[in-house]
Amino acid sequence: MRIQDLLLPLCLLFPGCLVSRDTKNEPLDAARIETLVPGTTTAREVVECLGAPTEVVQLGHRSAYRYDYTQTKELGMLAIVVIVTNKDTRADRLWVFFDEHEVLTHMGKTFAAEQATYSWPWEDEG
Repeated sequence: MRIQDLLLPLCLLFPGCLVSRDTKNEPLDAARIETLVPGTTTAREVVECLGAPTEVVQLGHRSAYRYDYTQTKELGMLAIVVIVTNKDTRADRLWVFFDEHEVLTHMGKTFAAEQATYSWPWEDEG
């Protein structure tokens, strides 16, 4: 049985329950990212494709842009005076690196935001 199926019955047994989800920024679109071509795509084209970066870092005459999307899921319950919660935050992150002429040289990406889960502190989040 999934934990979501147990939430309502459990919340009825305890004075209070907490179920929340928080996201930051827009999800990264893997299909759009795949259109970026090292050695060809410019910094301007990256911004046109993906929007404004979360962070811009100067690396001497070169630069790097960071894009990220995070999702947090939290589950908790209040039992008399004890509060038990668990928060799981996962992120999608993309770094794009440019040379001194603002041409994409390489990128690194991670897609994990959708793996955030609701779980109790004593459960293995897997």
